[in-house]
Amino acid sequence: FDFLGLKTLTVIDKAIKNIKENKNKEINIDLLTLDDENVFKLIQSGKTLGLFQIESDGMQDLAKRLKPTNFEDIIAMLALYRPGPMDSGMLDDYIERKHKRKEISYFFDEFEEVLKPILEPTYGVIVYQEQVMQIVQAIGGFSLGEADIIRRAMGKKKIDLMKKYAEDFATRASKRGFSYENAKKLFELIEKFAGYGFNKSHSAAYAMITYQTAYLKTYYPTEFLSALLTYEADNTDKIAKYIEEAKNLGIEILPPNVNKSNAQFTPLDNKILFGLSAIKGVGSKAIESIIQNRPFKDLEDFILKVDTQKVNKKVLEQLIKSGAMDDFGLSRKAMLSKVEEILDFKKRVEEKKNAIKHENSLFASEEVEIDDHLQVPNLPEFDTKTLLEYEF
Repeated sequence: FDFLGLKTLTVIDKAIKNIKENKNKEINIDLLTLDDENVFKLIQSGKTLGLFQIESDGMQDLAKRLKPTNFEDIIAMLALYRPGPMDSGMLDDYIERKHKRKEISYFFDEFEEVLKPILEPTYGVIVYQEQVMQIVQAIGGFSLGEADIIRRAMGKKKIDLMKKYAEDFATRASKRGFSYENAKKLFELIEKFAGYGFNKSHSAAYAMITYQTAYLKTYYPTEFLSALLTYEADNTDKIAKYIEEAKNLGIEILPPNVNKSNAQFTPLDNKILFGLSAIKGVGSKAIESIIQNRPFKDLEDFILKVDTQKVNKKVLEQLIKSGAMDDFGLSRKAMLSKVEEILDFKKRVEEKKNAIKHENSLFASEEVEIDDHLQVPNLPEFDTKTLLEYEF
């Protein structure tokens, strides 16, 4: 058994919740049919950014070359994208055979009838350890237990053991009516493949998650990318990549906003609202304080309501630079130039309130009004280059 503990499972779960909230649809990800043409079209296009295991540049290129048309192809794709199968030419062989540019053969004519059911899904290429086990069973008459010992010996390249089994395999095969010489050669060929053989059950479990992410990206890109962005919030490079991908898919990314944004990225129809947690330097405690105290009608209202122990100078600067406070009608340049004064204003107001409460304990439980207001003169905005640098 291969039990997977993966961040992608959390992303899928979040995407399903996003679909429920944004589209009011219930999705059971475990009941997908594995032959959806549109899902395969997406993978074949190479637009696999964000898809489990196949989002690297190399995998995008492989998806375009291989053009998987069924679930078996995805399993093979994950198993073959490794240095061994790539260097040995197995991967190219698989692609050429799949697209009928190279003949599919089963080593020796006399073995074709037996090997075809085992190797047909991989176009005659031995890709998996399970296939090695099936072949030695089908031709040499080995038991499942013996077949597993051979698989292990091949994987670990135990030469002495392999010589013994080669002889054993050829002898047993000849007793079953096959040619002793051909069986010996077949065993050598199997041995060559077995060094690169991958565990199919592992690859299939991964392929299932690859397919599920491809399905979500095909039919619910906004909800899927929102989930993806949420769980990559602390990885600036990936955030930039996924935002670019969202734009390519025609999804608008709305800038962060202290009055509207949640900690996570939120899908809104065909748009994604930027999550506050992805702003560098803005921690969960600060976000909590912002969300609990909104709405804010202006900058003064904001600074008086939030906890400035949590929304400190650094956080305030990052919120301003990211554009999360643009709603307050002041340029980012004006707000940034007065960060110290904004925090001093808050401190001053609190000190005055405390002094009044102290003077007259009757007012202790009541709201104290202070006749003091925040003065931030507006300034012309930064040039575009500076704005973009700050946003980045």
